[in-house]
Amino acid sequence: MYISRILIPALIMVSGLATTATAQEKKIQRSELPSEVEKTVVSQSEGATIRGFSKEIENGQLHYEVELMVNGHSKDILMDSGGAILEVEEQVAVDSLPADVRSGLQAKAGNGQLLKVESITKHDKLVAYEAQVRSSGKRTEVQVGPNGKPLDHEE
Repeated sequence: MYISRILIPALIMVSGLATTATAQEKKIQRSELPSEVEKTVVSQSEGATIRGFSKEIENGQLHYEVELMVNGHSKDILMDSGGAILEVEEQVAVDSLPADVRSGLQAKAGNGQLLKVESITKHDKLVAYEAQVRSSGKRTEVQVGPNGKPLDHEE
């Protein structure tokens, strides 16, 4: 009894801290964007539909994200608080992928079905492709490099 009175509250507290540490993305209104981020949003969203904004703490740094729809596909842009673009994730049609990228993603997906594929660009350089995969009713993600080969680390 004594152990359960101590152990259960401690476990609840630890799980709450873990949730807080990982759940740092927060939806925000456009009016909450710093002026430099707003300038980047204006230039990057020309001709697009804005779906929403969020802010998050990543590696101790405050970042802002704008979610766009451009010509029928998604495009998410991650910026620092000064408006500099850090990362762009843009949906890519599976049939438009280079053959080595498509085969690399499918190899990592195994028997799973490739659903949505995005290119990942960091600091103006294509660094990876990421695919949502459905296998046995579950969804997962796989990544490969721009050449279709496995990555040393996830982007």
